[in-house]
Amino acid sequence: MSLPSSPPSTLAQKLVARASGRDRVTPGEIVNCRVDLAMFHDSSGPRRLKPMLEELGAQIWDKRRVVLVMDHYLPERDDESRRIVRIARDWAREQDLPHVYDGQGICHVVVPQHGHIRPGMFCVGGDSHSPTGGAFGAYMFGIGSTEMLGVVVTGEIWLRVPHTLQMHWSGQLAAGVTAKDMMLHMIGRFGMNGGQYQAVEFAGPAVQALGMQERMTLSNMSAELGAQAGLIAPDATTRDWLRAAGVPDADLQELESWRTDEGADLTRHSFDAATLTPQVAAPHSPANAAPVAQHAGQGIDVAYIGACTGAKLDDLRAAATVLRGQRVAPGVRLMVAPASQRDQAAAQAEGVLQVLQDAGAELFPTTCGACAGYGDTVGDATNVISSTARNFKGRMGSPTAQVYLASPYTVAASALRGFITDPREVLA
Repeated sequence: MSLPSSPPSTLAQKLVARASGRDRVTPGEIVNCRVDLAMFHDSSGPRRLKPMLEELGAQIWDKRRVVLVMDHYLPERDDESRRIVRIARDWAREQDLPHVYDGQGICHVVVPQHGHIRPGMFCVGGDSHSPTGGAFGAYMFGIGSTEMLGVVVTGEIWLRVPHTLQMHWSGQLAAGVTAKDMMLHMIGRFGMNGGQYQAVEFAGPAVQALGMQERMTLSNMSAELGAQAGLIAPDATTRDWLRAAGVPDADLQELESWRTDEGADLTRHSFDAATLTPQVAAPHSPANAAPVAQHAGQGIDVAYIGACTGAKLDDLRAAATVLRGQRVAPGVRLMVAPASQRDQAAAQAEGVLQVLQDAGAELFPTTCGACAGYGDTVGDATNVISSTARNFKGRMGSPTAQVYLASPYTVAASALRGFITDPREVLA
């Protein structure tokens, strides 16, 4: 007589079950999870955590599992930014934190590039785009400073086991169409609360065909979809990328087990990548997404290629493909802020940065920059097309700026023409 097999589980359920020390979990249950990694940055971290820890007389539960990134208030431009960054640097020294990345780039790109996020892990981040870690088959989501205090002291956090919404993409993306277009299309279809603070899983042949940095864009912007986590099952692409990031093979042994079982209870939404066209989100919400044709011809003043969502090496390569041998339109300012020092160095070595600068791009620091409304922000009454994740009123500086969101291909093509342009016209 054979023993009954356990019911099929989703990837999210498997990750939460492991973290809670259980064989399986059911959506709706509340469980306590052990945290493998807690990440925060200069804005969300020490300036808020330090006084609370001192008031409690508490210590960090495991310094090896904490990562601090300085990325929001760099370069320091005024007394307030200098104060915030100084608190972070001083606290990192006081605590003797082993994993501190100061001016290396944006946290959501720097942390995986240094091999901190691996399949099967349960992670939290002090930033809303922390779901980026889900691209590596880890459960990762953003939390506030009070919740982070609890994690930093206890190493645990409670969680309501999520239902899984699977976004299944069949077919193949056309040239000039990217993960950013996939994401804007989904947000346009479901709205910014479409994820219902559940676990969104991206699956299907079109997702499996994406490189790691494009997968990171999907998981990153699951935040704009209203999801708690944005997951992608790890595979050979994940393994190869993590090996290159210095993750030992011993930590990648059970990689294939982190996937959704056939027949698991989930809600599936189907998409055909072959029919997807470049997307543009109009001001002032990512949910105002529509095919680029609806906005073609809209004049622009600024084209911004930056942020964790839109300035990784693959994004810079995409923009260079459009701009090679060309110059941006007169009167258009093309701002490029690479997502990390590593990506900037690689783009420099490949000649990608030179192509962008020859086209008229201004190079900005590898920080959150204008995406977070800091530093060289966009001016009043300007029309902006941006590769960032959000276009809320005032987010990039002036509340009178009109910000359109698009892929790096579309941003570059629009900079070239001086108005919103379907990149496929230029690539052809």
